Amino acid sequence: MKVGRIAAQCKYSMIGLFAFVSLCPSLALAQDDHSHMLTADQHQQTPAQKKQANDLVQIVRDATRQFLNGPDSHHKLVFGCVSGGDFGAMGMHFLNADLLDGEVVPEEPEILLFEPLSNGDVRLTGVDYLVDKAAWEANPEHKGPPELHGQLFHLFDSPNRFGLDPFYTLHVWAWKDNPNGTFTNWNPNVSCDAFNPKNN
Repeated sequence: MKVGRIAAQCKYSMIGLFAFVSLCPSLALAQDDHSHMLTADQHQQTPAQKKQANDLVQIVRDATRQFLNGPDSHHKLVFGCVSGGDFGAMGMHFLNADLLDGEVVPEEPEILLFEPLSNGDVRLTGVDYLVDKAAWEANPEHKGPPELHGQLFHLFDSPNRFGLDPFYTLHVWAWKDNPNGTFTNWNPNVSCDAFNPKNN
């Protein structure tokens, strides 16, 4: 799928994507396709891996602090509120389609994650990095899946629940604790119960 097509889907059909990146392939923690958990045991991280993970969380916090009270006009809601049933939820995805360029920049996550609140407000919970698989692999400098600070991106193959061509994604739960891990897809501490499409 071309990046332009992704952006068009997000802008006009309210369909978006997810993504993720890292630095050291040999230290990366892989996620399996459509998984709810990391395939690697999170408690077996080396001190170096823990430092990389903490550094990425801090980068995300610094880059998104301005959105603690809600997204700006550059971010549009896609997918409504994504719930995983017993696994928790991903929440509301607010996509900045201008960032869908086939690359991953730690300071510029493509998606802001929010949890709907009962009073109609939203709470920032983290981010979702997103890159189209074909666009990523078209760059000869990319020798493998995207990776960010030791975390391999999660591949969503096609067909998928979003109706999109294959894409890579990485969730970073920087603003709300996830007992299943900072970089897993689903957060059992996040709920879509308060989501009201009429408010968004």
